[in-house]
Amino acid sequence: MLDFLNDLLWGKVLIALLIAVGIGFTLASRFVQFRYFGRMFSILSSSQAFRKDKHGHLSSFQALLLSVAGRVGGGNIAGVAVAITLGGPGAIFWMWMVGLMGMATSYLECTLAQAYKQAVPDGTYRGGPAYYIAKGLGSNWKWLASLYSILLLLTFGFGFTALQSYAVATSIEDAFGVSVFYSGIGLAMVVGLIIFGGVKRIAKVSEVLVPVMAGGYILIALVVLGMNLDRIPEVFLLIVKSAFGLEPAIGGGIGAAIMMGVKRGLFSNEAGLGSAPNVAAVAYVPHPANQGIVQSFSVFIDTLIICSATAFIILLSGVYDPATIGDIGGVALTQASLADHVGEWGRSFVSVALLLFGFSTILYNYYLGENSINFFNTDNQNLFNGFRVAIIGLVCWGATTDLGTVFAFADVTMGLLAVANLIALIMLIKPGLRIMRDFDDQISAGIKQPTFDARKFADLNVDPAAWEIEPEDRQPAPAAGAQTR
Repeated sequence: MLDFLNDLLWGKVLIALLIAVGIGFTLASRFVQFRYFGRMFSILSSSQAFRKDKHGHLSSFQALLLSVAGRVGGGNIAGVAVAITLGGPGAIFWMWMVGLMGMATSYLECTLAQAYKQAVPDGTYRGGPAYYIAKGLGSNWKWLASLYSILLLLTFGFGFTALQSYAVATSIEDAFGVSVFYSGIGLAMVVGLIIFGGVKRIAKVSEVLVPVMAGGYILIALVVLGMNLDRIPEVFLLIVKSAFGLEPAIGGGIGAAIMMGVKRGLFSNEAGLGSAPNVAAVAYVPHPANQGIVQSFSVFIDTLIICSATAFIILLSGVYDPATIGDIGGVALTQASLADHVGEWGRSFVSVALLLFGFSTILYNYYLGENSINFFNTDNQNLFNGFRVAIIGLVCWGATTDLGTVFAFADVTMGLLAVANLIALIMLIKPGLRIMRDFDDQISAGIKQPTFDARKFADLNVDPAAWEIEPEDRQPAPAAGAQTR
């Protein structure tokens, strides 16, 4: 039954919905992910992106790193290898296409999460799909928001926490020979020390961990590219030709290439699943579109950079042979490929990378679970402490347990989670476009940093207290007659 539901959700329903939302919003927004691609860098390079406001809210950059911590995981290492094994090199091309369209989807869901976020007395925000469903669609849809929160808790808070713990523990065992029993206990202790500090401590850890893990992996990929400069055009051409069936059929031909590229791309970058908006909502930004643009960039980092790094490591190696590629797959293929380039220490490097990717995802999954509990407006600290204790127990249990059934169950609940979010996004495209046009109009008027005036959007049921912009972030309108950009 679980296999049937997974095939139905991921093989038909979700692929159609995700592609429809991605392409539909790309066209409706006039290719927002490309129009503002350069602005992603200017937003992140500004001092405001790194600065916390006077209330101690998370910065835009912290929220970006926290979302990258969740997006970047085992799918970037093992998932890409599976895509190449089953769909051939052409799967990478279709993964790129999904990533580019997913940037628009991520912009929409994260902009909405910002617009509908809710201020709380401790100086932080709460937000995410459950909030924009409840506020944006009205009281008649509160049931869908509640269902979304429950599915978020089951999928990420519980299911994927245990699964990531297993991935981390087995990576430690593979790299250092430490028993999964002991690594599970050690991991649980470290996770406990971090999560009892709440989202602010998780963000601080991510500020250090994410640049190290992503930067280290990208650096080793650049080394591999440098060692094989003359072959890069050849491999790129192989990817493109295979995507359109112009190479001998590998792993099922063009149909398999499209299917595997789309599925692995969606699994990896999570655009449209509704997970990243929970993180995007907690940042202090002057306008919702700011964080939409930044979170769009996190999809680019995940799919176009890190997944591509794995693909080129594999395809440039002597290990890659279409005739025998089915004999090894998953993380073993990535390990063998990197070892072929740099020596046997490459296997341990991949294991350590998988360890760091999995650990960061555990922290991210915990926050998603906490946010799902927050939606029900409970101030019972004992409940949150109980959830944290449960997470620590899951980390220990997951490290030493065969989780095949848990994985299948979590896949189903994640699929249902995505369906709920995508239905909401389709119904909220108009408010999303309205918020985007407000940003566009201010840019056209010469305002360097647009701000969000909640009074203009009172009919959308936004929280004015969540949009108290600091004086130094308010941009005056240009003087009459001034030249606009």
